[in-house]
Amino acid sequence: MKTFLKKYSHAWVLSYAFIYMPWFLYLEKTVTSDYTVMHVALDDYIPFNENFIIPYLLWFLYMAGFIMYFFFTNRQDYYKLCAFLFSGMTICLLVCTFFPNGTDLRIPVDSSKNLCSKLVAMIHAADTSTNVFPSIHAFNSLGIHFAVINSNRLKNKIWLRLGSLILMTAICLSTVVLKQHSVIDVFGAVILAYIIYPLVYGTNYVSNKKTIQEKALG
Repeated sequence: MKTFLKKYSHAWVLSYAFIYMPWFLYLEKTVTSDYTVMHVALDDYIPFNENFIIPYLLWFLYMAGFIMYFFFTNRQDYYKLCAFLFSGMTICLLVCTFFPNGTDLRIPVDSSKNLCSKLVAMIHAADTSTNVFPSIHAFNSLGIHFAVINSNRLKNKIWLRLGSLILMTAICLSTVVLKQHSVIDVFGAVILAYIIYPLVYGTNYVSNKKTIQEKALG
């Protein structure tokens, strides 16, 4: 056991969950009225499609799977990923704390229509329509993809990098197609990722951005 704990001592970083979860749940319970509605005209032109619940829920596997992958395979990549995710998530919570926000985009869903509709209804019941800006769903998806394309261990896994790019894009799209988020929430996540990326993966963002595109496209 001592050997195991020594080998995986970097697990301490995951204790961030004990900061994030109580804070997030507190906001979910207290931000119920008198908040800024995040809504732009483009939102009204995006059609609802319950099938996007599939990539929306795959976010959980995408997150957990790659955090665990880097945890067991490369401590440096793991630390960078956690630094990116947890710093951004903290900023998102700070924004929601001092700038209470939510959406008015959700539409009634007939849970008896099909399985996807039932899953959407379950998400609506479990998750409030507040604390949406910036979108943590979108920000974390970007963070996972950045970790994948910056990993030397995965540099020759073209199919994996491409698959990550497709899934990341689908997850970000799902947040607005399911009316969980406004387009502005996703743009907020992209801007936040733009700011944090060079702090974690390098200071020359322009150069790194080109590298990201080249790696993502193989």
